[in-house]
Amino acid sequence: MKREEIERLIKENNISYLRLQFTDMLGDIKAVEVPISKLDDALNNRIMFDGSSIEGFVRIKEADMYLHPDVDTFLVLPFENNAYGGVARFICDVYTPDGKPFVGDPRYILKKQIKEMNDMGIEKLYVGFEPEFYLLKINGDKRDLSDNASYFDLSPFDGGEDIRREIALTLENMGFEVQASHHEVGPGQNEITFKYSDVLSACDKAQTFKQVVKVIARNHGYLASFMPKPLNKQAGNGMHTNCSLYDSKKGDLFYDEKADMQLSLLCKKWITGILNHARELALLTNPIVNSYKRLVSGYEAPIYACWSDANRSSLIRIPAIRGNATRTELRNVDPCANPYLALAGILAAGLEGIREVDEKDIIAPVKDNLFDLSEDEIEAKHISHLPETLHAAVYDFKKSKLMHNVLGDHLFERYIVAKEKEWKEYHTTVSEFELRKYLDR
Repeated sequence: MKREEIERLIKENNISYLRLQFTDMLGDIKAVEVPISKLDDALNNRIMFDGSSIEGFVRIKEADMYLHPDVDTFLVLPFENNAYGGVARFICDVYTPDGKPFVGDPRYILKKQIKEMNDMGIEKLYVGFEPEFYLLKINGDKRDLSDNASYFDLSPFDGGEDIRREIALTLENMGFEVQASHHEVGPGQNEITFKYSDVLSACDKAQTFKQVVKVIARNHGYLASFMPKPLNKQAGNGMHTNCSLYDSKKGDLFYDEKADMQLSLLCKKWITGILNHARELALLTNPIVNSYKRLVSGYEAPIYACWSDANRSSLIRIPAIRGNATRTELRNVDPCANPYLALAGILAAGLEGIREVDEKDIIAPVKDNLFDLSEDEIEAKHISHLPETLHAAVYDFKKSKLMHNVLGDHLFERYIVAKEKEWKEYHTTVSEFELRKYLDR
């Protein structure tokens, strides 16, 4: 986007403030706001912040950080308008005072993997997310379900229909191409999907999407929760992640009309690479204690590292459509994942599979519904479990040379420290379940 176009949009929309956003290690959006009079400073990379206060960034003596706006991410935020004018945002890359990219910036970590992909002769990774969320009515200190509806139900059973429609229309006004909006399986659970895009843009959109959902829900007196398992014995929130590698001359690199299942050898190597690293990837795709309450049998969430062309018990599913829409659907990712780090890890694992997996070592698809098999039958098929707790995920992550290489020394060490601290806090907290079950024994 050219500066002239940015200035035109600022004038047309009466923008009074600029929000310079970035994402921390844990996936939380952080921001510095400046008045529109500071536009020159922003576009010339002169806006500074204290990196020592941000999770996973730097020590106090190295605190100064600079925000470099990605001008292509300039966006007017229609839900932020008020009597004093509008707000627009840039998504920024984080730099050090000596003008170098900050090695702990999640967006930079993803960009490094994109370069790795390009150096292998692959032009693009396209990604499409399917994020789910619950709507809970705020009633004082209580949070009540917005409805008791189920999959694809309509009003009056669907209590979140109007909010969901406003979210979808706001997203379209912001340039999203919304594909579908509907009630999900759980009571008060919703899903809105938007068109795929290149991996960096897709991750930017995922962060923007969550922000829009939460703000609009709050404006209606609701809490929008992306927590992976907010309700006991109900469906969890996933963020199925669809991936395809693309070449401008060859088209979709996962499609081969003459191959078995019409999936290219490259596609099967990509899948094998991800499955080979599925356990160590879990700390990025499923990053919190609660993530592993979702990854249990009975709720269509995967618990085994395998793939299939249709089986929804598999970690990776291949949707039926072929041609330029051939893609892999990774089903364990949840909305609490930092999208930049999760996709950096997924891309690295897939690329390693393409580079290093021999054709004879490609993992074959599984046709069985794994939830119907015994543990002995699962083991006989040499299918591994995904981690069952955050503690187990940290254990596998710590041993991973690939994940260490993806995150780099700085973030790899800090990420482990943060997750071990989270597990210890959870592990040493007495739960309501324990009190209810054991207190009066």
